[in-house]
Amino acid sequence: MNDQANSVDERYATTPATLTSWSRQDTTWMLGLFGTAIGAGTLFLPINAGLGGFWPLVILALLAFPMTFFAHRGLTRFVLSGREGSDITDVVEEHFGITAGALITLLYFFAIFPILLIYSVALTNTVSSFMEHQLHILPPPRAILAFVLILGLLAVVRCGEQVIVKAMSLMVYPFIVALLFLAVYLVPHWNGGILSTASEVPAPSALLNTLWLAIPVMVFSFNHSPIISAFAVDQKRQYGAHAEERSSQILSRAHLLMVAMVLFFVFSCVLTLSPAQLAEAKAQNLSILSYLANHFDNPTIAFAAPLIAFVAIAKSFLGHYIGASEGLKGLVVKTGRRPAPKTLDRMTAAFMLVVCWIVATLNPSILGMIVTLGGPVIASILFLMPMYAIRKVPAMAKYRGQASNVFVTAVGLVAITALVYSLVA
Repeated sequence: MNDQANSVDERYATTPATLTSWSRQDTTWMLGLFGTAIGAGTLFLPINAGLGGFWPLVILALLAFPMTFFAHRGLTRFVLSGREGSDITDVVEEHFGITAGALITLLYFFAIFPILLIYSVALTNTVSSFMEHQLHILPPPRAILAFVLILGLLAVVRCGEQVIVKAMSLMVYPFIVALLFLAVYLVPHWNGGILSTASEVPAPSALLNTLWLAIPVMVFSFNHSPIISAFAVDQKRQYGAHAEERSSQILSRAHLLMVAMVLFFVFSCVLTLSPAQLAEAKAQNLSILSYLANHFDNPTIAFAAPLIAFVAIAKSFLGHYIGASEGLKGLVVKTGRRPAPKTLDRMTAAFMLVVCWIVATLNPSILGMIVTLGGPVIASILFLMPMYAIRKVPAMAKYRGQASNVFVTAVGLVAITALVYSLVA
């Protein structure tokens, strides 16, 4: 791993830039972060959050930006606190030792890899539904369809990290326009939807219980932690001592963009569909876009919605693959084996292909996977580990005493306890 870090240093040895102007690379990263976050979680958020009722959704909307920004800023600061060129697995070992480093690297992998499985299922369902309901053709056997789709995405992955980030940033432009168009298109169809529950103010205990169980889905819906390590490494290379300041600026703009877009889309959906229709979408294991495509007779929306879902899920798959492969390679290296980089890349891709294909073929509940695998495990890495490091690691001591640390820790604990509850309930 150190040899790899050294090679990164040599390859990117440049004079750090200043903060005098906003660069094209900054915009690329801002859109890359946005693209990683907006995927299956976002497309299922209207369903899960809408089923909780009006007031819990309003509270979750108010929490969205601080919960997203402070957590990802903390993880970015954690990676930046390490040596030059060190990714998150190296920084963990540097701060916590070899044993703890191996354990947290394992947790890092299992925090991200299930998301690839979720995207594999969502992508297969989206394309299958599009072929059946919009194209009116019989989809191929699920096993074949899943294999072709996942293999196609892995072909893009083989082009390298920088190509992935650029591809996602380019895909974000039409996606933002399309998502905004769809949200605006739904406005004339608003029929009150979730407002039917606004007059029913839930009891404090019921409200807290709904929020408690919804937090993991919110964490997952705005999560882009898998790309944070690569983002922080590149910021350190670009800006040196100014990396923390510029990365915070990029994160804040990316989060404002994603929160504004996502919340407008979510409220537009839940004001159009009734709670019963949202429950039907959940039972069908479809994203909100696929359900809307089947719900409306308009041919434009019927074709546009599944295509938007496909782009969203595909680009998020690519972004999360960076983190998942980084974690898997870190685990292999920490076992003492050091295969050639190309061999390790091929082994990683083959493993991802086989497991994602099997899960996509089996078609488990996506929302169930988000609650039990995605949100809570991510919370350990995204929310709790950086806060623990701030308390224990001298390199992060300057961030102690901030109110945001308490908020981030509380959200992380809520997400993890929700997992425990879902497992024993």
